[in-house]
This record gives sequence, structure tokens and C-alpha cells, in this order.
Amino acid sequence: MSEITPQGDSPFIEGFTLSDVRLANGITLRVAMGGEGPPLLLLHGHPQNHLAWRKIAPQLAQKYRVILPDLRGYGDSDKPPSDETHRPYSKRVMADDISLLIEALGWERVAFVGHDRGARVGHRLALDHPEKLSCCVFVDIAPTATMYALTDKTFATRYFWWFFLIQPYPLPETMIGHDPALFLRKHIDGQLKTPGATSDEIFNDYLRCYQNKAMIHAVCEDYRAAATIDLDDDAQDSDKRIESPLLLLWGEKGTVGQLYNVVDTWQDKARHVQGQALPCGHSPHEEVPELFLSQLQCFLDSVL
Repeated sequence: MSEITPQGDSPFIEGFTLSDVRLANGITLRVAMGGEGPPLLLLHGHPQNHLAWRKIAPQLAQKYRVILPDLRGYGDSDKPPSDETHRPYSKRVMADDISLLIEALGWERVAFVGHDRGARVGHRLALDHPEKLSCCVFVDIAPTATMYALTDKTFATRYFWWFFLIQPYPLPETMIGHDPALFLRKHIDGQLKTPGATSDEIFNDYLRCYQNKAMIHAVCEDYRAAATIDLDDDAQDSDKRIESPLLLLWGEKGTVGQLYNVVDTWQDKARHVQGQALPCGHSPHEEVPELFLSQLQCFLDSVL
């Protein structure tokens, strides 16, 4: 049985309330919600939490019921133990969380937007629970298997954490835990190409979560899963396609935009693909929110 426990108003996103939603699998996710209308679920990436959507959520809430979860392991959501297979932090299990959340909130289908890790969870959600999604928007990613298969020195240098975080416990956990603020600042400043896109107030909330040793371990497990069991799951489902309309948005100044033809990387993963580069780095919704919102709204108007 699911259970929703109110946690008061969001201190950062006007008009949104916070709730802890206990899912049927026993996991509790922190969720911010606001607005009325068709459901629109937005899922953040690493190293952020649901506050990554703060600049666009109030505008979207004028038309949609906007749902902003923290991924398992991130923010104020549960951080369950993992195991040697990393299955508890596989995208399949994380996608199951989101499927159960949709049910717990009383919806049959949602429009989905995912950034970074959230988009990778969305990819798996679209394959395992296609009936739950009316459309998908993936922000600044190419498929995980594609990015690993095309790894070269440039990618490994720019995305070093893909190879650092997957090292066996406790090496990355210990090194990050020595100075979480340094790691977090270097990560965000390296990824985002728009100065000031993350205010000190928001950075401090990201850091509040990142200082939790359980989150540091969960993050490492997320990436360890991506380099192992997620690749196995993707290989087994190589014949499956995302059936719902898919919009790709990415930053032309970021690693993904500079190293890949983003739309081409998804052509054999989805049946209906379109995409657009935006003048920013890894986090368009934080760096160029008005442009991002315009592209997103145009897509949603065309498919819903």
C-alpha cells in the first residue's frame, strides 16, 4: 500500500508543496507537487535534486499538475542498501519506483521529462512501463551503452566521474567524503556553462544532500549499475523501442552536444524522435530556462 505524508510548502518553489510518498515496494520518495491539469513528471539528474526544475516548474504549474520527485538515493528520498550486483540502483529498479509513484498519485499516464540520470531512468521506464507514458523528453544525454561504446580520451577526460564513481567501494566514497563541497562545486561548474545558473542558496541545498554519506554511496551505486547491470538489461532489450513521442534537448556547449549527433544516437532506440540544441551547457532548464520552456511547451502542445 502507498502512503502520502505532507511535509509542508516548498521553501524554494513557489506554489509547490512537499510530500513523502511511500510506495508499494517500501521505498519513500520526497516529491514536490504543484498546479492543476494533466500530469507532468520531471526527474532530475546527478548531482542535483528536484530543485533543478525550480526555474520552470511554476510556469508549467499554470497548465499541468507538476510532479517533481527526488530519485531514490538522491535528495531527501530513501537511500536503501545496495548489493554486489548493484541491482537496487539499476535504472530498471529506479524506473519501477517512478511507475509505482505514478500509481500512488492516482494517475494512469504522465508526460515525462528527465535530465541526466533522470533521463536514463526515463529510458528504462519507457521500455518497461510504456503504458505509463504519453510522451518523453530527455535532456542532454545520449544512450548509456552508446556513450560507453564510443569512449575515447576526450570523453573519459570530460566525464571522468563515469569511471571514477564506478571504482569499488570504498575508494570513491572515501575520497568524495573528504571534501563533498569541492567535488560538488567542481562538478557543477564544469558541467554548466552559464555563470550564476546555480545560486549559492540552491548549491547549498544540493550540498546539504551531498554531505550525506548514504547519498554519496547511492550515487556511486547508481553509476556502478550503469556500467554493469544496466548495460546487461539494455543488451537484452536491444530490440525494444520507445513507442511514445520523444523530444531530445541538449546544450550545444556541453560534452554530449559536442561529441555526439544526439538525434542520431536515439534513432534505433525510439520510433518518433526529434531534437534541438540550446545555447548552454549540461543543464538547459537551469541555464536557459525561458528557451527550454518554450521548446518543451511547443512539444507538449503538439503531442498531448
